[in-house]
Amino acid sequence: MRLAAPALMAFTWLAGQATAQTPAQPVTEARTTPTPPATGAPVIDTPIISDDDFEKALPSLSAPAQTSPTGTPQPTVPATAAPPPPPSGVSEPDPSAQPTELPPLTPADDPALTAALPPLDSFNPDAAPVILSETRQAAPAIRYDLHVDGLAALGLENRFKDLSALQSGKGEAANAAMLRARLTEDEQTALRLLKGEGYYDAVVVARIESPILQPGESLQDATGRTQGRAQVRVSARAGERYTLSSVTVKADPTEPPTLITDNLPLKVGDPVDATLIKSAEANVALVLPQQGYPFAELGLRDVLIDPQTRTGDYTLPVTTGPRARFGAIRSEGQRQAFGDDHVRVLSRFDSGDLYDSRQMDDLRQALSATGLFASVAVEPVLTEQKNPDGTAVVDLKITQNAGRPRTLAGDIGFSTGQGLRTELNWTHRNFRPPEGALIASVIAGTQEQGLGVSFRRSNAKRRDRTFQYGAAFNNQAYDSYEAQTISLSVNVSRVSTPLWQKRWTWSYGAEVLATRETGFSKRRNANVQDDYFYASVPLKLNYDRSDNLLNPVRGWRAGVQSTPTVSLNGGGGNFIANVASATLYRQVSPKVVLATRAQVASIAGAETSKIAPSRRLYAGGGGSVRGFGYQELGPRDPANNNNPIGGRSSVELAFEARYRTGNIGIVPFVDVGQVYDKEFPQFSDLRFGVGIGARYYTNFGPIRIDIATPISRRDGESPVSLYVGIGQAF
Repeated sequence: MRLAAPALMAFTWLAGQATAQTPAQPVTEARTTPTPPATGAPVIDTPIISDDDFEKALPSLSAPAQTSPTGTPQPTVPATAAPPPPPSGVSEPDPSAQPTELPPLTPADDPALTAALPPLDSFNPDAAPVILSETRQAAPAIRYDLHVDGLAALGLENRFKDLSALQSGKGEAANAAMLRARLTEDEQTALRLLKGEGYYDAVVVARIESPILQPGESLQDATGRTQGRAQVRVSARAGERYTLSSVTVKADPTEPPTLITDNLPLKVGDPVDATLIKSAEANVALVLPQQGYPFAELGLRDVLIDPQTRTGDYTLPVTTGPRARFGAIRSEGQRQAFGDDHVRVLSRFDSGDLYDSRQMDDLRQALSATGLFASVAVEPVLTEQKNPDGTAVVDLKITQNAGRPRTLAGDIGFSTGQGLRTELNWTHRNFRPPEGALIASVIAGTQEQGLGVSFRRSNAKRRDRTFQYGAAFNNQAYDSYEAQTISLSVNVSRVSTPLWQKRWTWSYGAEVLATRETGFSKRRNANVQDDYFYASVPLKLNYDRSDNLLNPVRGWRAGVQSTPTVSLNGGGGNFIANVASATLYRQVSPKVVLATRAQVASIAGAETSKIAPSRRLYAGGGGSVRGFGYQELGPRDPANNNNPIGGRSSVELAFEARYRTGNIGIVPFVDVGQVYDKEFPQFSDLRFGVGIGARYYTNFGPIRIDIATPISRRDGESPVSLYVGIGQAF
């Protein structure tokens, strides 16, 4: 920014250099010379001493030195030379006078002076004597109150206090020098804020309105009360706000022609506001690469201020560079996770599309979401090629630095009725490139054990599409049933990740399983063991409008799933299981989030006794209805220990108030639910559980501990239930 001002100093050019004209200064010569005579008179230069007399006065280098009457050696002169006459007023020394003799020096009778010095290597610097300085009592700290005038009306007081040295000092300074330094700094801070808003005639004064008290002094007001704090005031007078008198953009032609001016939200009459101007320029810098100009650069703005009219002329130079279209994709790097063909699968643009920086950023995010890179960079590279329409061709250079492909992850949880459950997963994320992951899992728990292996191909020939094939064996031993199950499955899905959360997610697949289960049969009124063979087609569809996958604070989610199942060993066990759910999150204050969940489920097509116990519906536990043990709600076995036997329909509701301060959270909650033997939920005999939970928030999600109790507890139900896990309950 330039400020036009009249010249304040005249300059004279001498020998090619500019020098300021200043008054001549007197120069004093080191040697005294006689005053020259008038013009035309002869100049007589009389020497102080002749050369011959000077040579005669020099002493002989071979003659012995003489001693003055005071014992001081004096230079001697040659024998043939007469001594120079003494100065006027000084008598000659008496040749017959004897020199004065000094008394003999008596040695001091101090043993320390005659003692031998200790060896140098015996010197200990740590034992050196310490010279104590005179101690002074520290001056008391100065306490003060800050008052700010003239900034609140402009909306700048809060911004000033965020930057204020006086405010950050919290009303206390070590001494007067520190307080005055803060005053000076705050004057400049307030002045910068005002000028940044366009108040170039602003005046800021920071002063101490009451004197600083010295030790032993006091300050009394009109009522005689002692005042112990200095009153510090920062006063600002903004003056008239400067406005833009012209807005000029200097740039090459663009397509469309008004591309820059349409996206530069500045006009004549707008205030010369630094924030407004910078945001307008940032918008231009953002839009140009989105509209086909990958190498556009903004030059240094020029605002010429006129104090007479209180206006400013704004000029912005812009170098647009060539308009370009996407060309080829070229990967570089010594450790590449996959080739250019798979990078094209991840991109959402084709070669020949107009360059758009948003598409390039989207590709960078997709590459990062694979989890295969320690670092990855995407940048445009201008080529010498041209398209038929005259636009340039820009290739994308992908710099790959693959990370470690093998990972080990674990999950641990505990809940009443389910006991302790841990799951360990080993993954080779790029076992068969591109993105072919091999996953081995082990489940170890008090009531469940299992082994599994699967192969997952992410972004399989299409972005966000995942193929997964798996085989698993599980052993489960719960109060409701015991089961040993072998399954083979294939699945195609589109899922969300913490790095890449998606609105719509879905999955479909097929599963074949064989299971031997022991459970209660209403038809036989006893626990029976049966073998079941099923083929099913699981289908899921979810919609997510929440703001975070692991810890949402606003938004909502909804989902449905349906699983048609066919019994391969007959017996009329064909059925279809359907589940619908929804969650809602609302932030009512910076520290409080209200969350609610609702779910209904139904199994149609077969009686309960013809459905394998592990395929029935249950409720209760940390991810269902808290206050009850795992699978504890619903119909029970009247003949054997009153154990739950599952049903064909269920309903669940949950309400939470999530309070968070720092990394700690407190969550009171109420859960409601029930399981029914009918095909559709009856919404009767609903059971309630109440409790409170604690959360510890980490970068991978909150650690959850919930404790709850049922209302109107019945026989066979746990009085208190405990749940420990990672992530919110819903």
